[in-house]
Amino acid sequence: MKNGTPRQPTVCGPSRAELRIQQNIFNNPQHALLGLQHFSYVWIIFLFHKNGQLSCKAKVKPPRLNGQRVGVYSTRSPHRPNALGLTLARLDKIERDTLYLSDIDMIAGTPVLDIKPYIPDYDCPDIRMSLESQQTDSDPNIGDPDEETDATGSVTRINAEVLLTKDCCEKETFPLSTQVSAPKHLQNVLKEVEAFVTHIDTCQPSCESKNQVSDSAKSKPAALSTERPCYGVEAARWIRQPPIASLDVRFTPRAESQLAEFLPAGSVSSTGASGSDRAGFQFLRSTDEAASAIRGILSADPRSVYRRTRCKDRLFFFTLDTADVTCWFGEDFAEVLQVRPTLLSVPLNI
Repeated sequence: MKNGTPRQPTVCGPSRAELRIQQNIFNNPQHALLGLQHFSYVWIIFLFHKNGQLSCKAKVKPPRLNGQRVGVYSTRSPHRPNALGLTLARLDKIERDTLYLSDIDMIAGTPVLDIKPYIPDYDCPDIRMSLESQQTDSDPNIGDPDEETDATGSVTRINAEVLLTKDCCEKETFPLSTQVSAPKHLQNVLKEVEAFVTHIDTCQPSCESKNQVSDSAKSKPAALSTERPCYGVEAARWIRQPPIASLDVRFTPRAESQLAEFLPAGSVSSTGASGSDRAGFQFLRSTDEAASAIRGILSADPRSVYRRTRCKDRLFFFTLDTADVTCWFGEDFAEVLQVRPTLLSVPLNI
């Protein structure tokens, strides 16, 4: 679906969704969710079911690149050989067979294929490298590597204070003159630290202090820590510095008054006992939150390059929660003209 699928949740953080597991998958869907409540984020693997065409191209034009072509596998484009999507969503809570998510970038009715917990120790390269560095830190009171693993395997912590730089190793942290009475194996460790920092320029700056302490105190070969390459986490420059500028977003007085008529999520809607004819949000909790979400979407200019260059005078429409939003774009701004209620969104199903 062209221009219909939202981008990553950093563009629209307040977005929320309900993901319900169907009973034809499991007789007791809630059993499949046991333990997932201990994680704050989950990976959602889903299907781009609104693509509308089976063909795809090797090169695509991401909206943020303003017409420049890149390979489809370097983007999150929905139009792929296998129309699979991946998103990282915040898990707010679980109630029986339903997951309540936020920071979501999926449309209503999206077929979900799988759910996996987000584990920083495994999924985040920076954290993983820090943990590896911490795990190689020597402890003179522990001699058995297996016991070391058992002691640290259950709970892991990231301690930024243990990272060493060349200056602090030479001047403050490890003055060799104060190590006369230290155990022999500790002196060996310090020598290896000194040898490591002399070759620190072989690593990238973000990794300059990783893996600086060897495993000699744990009876492991020192080559394991010195031969392993050190890499930083990189991303294409256009991700953080796109060639298009952010837009200023404003609302007309009419749009503001229409938005103010929406009831927050959880309130009694027009079908409730109160008899009010006001529409209500299904997920957004306030008018301010809805306005913030609209600004987040429009400030990033969600139009395709074709619409941005060939359809400048056309109105732009999108749906947010239970609101249909109409707007138009100027040179450096977007203006919301109308916010009208639409049908209630259906929950996501797996």
